[in-house]
Amino acid sequence: MNKSFQDLQEASKKGFEDFANSATVLTKSMQDIAADTAEFSSKSFEKSTAAMETLMAAKTIDTAVEAQQAFAKTAYEDFMSQMTKVGEMYKASATEAYKPFEAQMAAFTPAPAKKAAK
Repeated sequence: MNKSFQDLQEASKKGFEDFANSATVLTKSMQDIAADTAEFSSKSFEKSTAAMETLMAAKTIDTAVEAQQAFAKTAYEDFMSQMTKVGEMYKASATEAYKPFEAQMAAFTPAPAKKAAK
């Protein structure tokens, strides 16, 4: 019985360590995502300000429309690029955070059955 209790203690300790490692990875990842998002927001604000200055300086409607269209296209492309980057960061974060649990999950997951040869 003492051996079973020790096994339970070791499993609990391992589970807690895995959880702590996973939480550390997630925390660091969320900090990285937040910093990257803040940097993107700052750059986006600067670009918006520059675009507004260009629009205000436009002498004709055609020039203003062209400037607005160029800004809209660039803003859309930048936003889509940022969202793709953040999505990849989330995916990498989840993959890394799951690593400590892979061995435990493998122990509880049955191996795939091999198809019988016909």
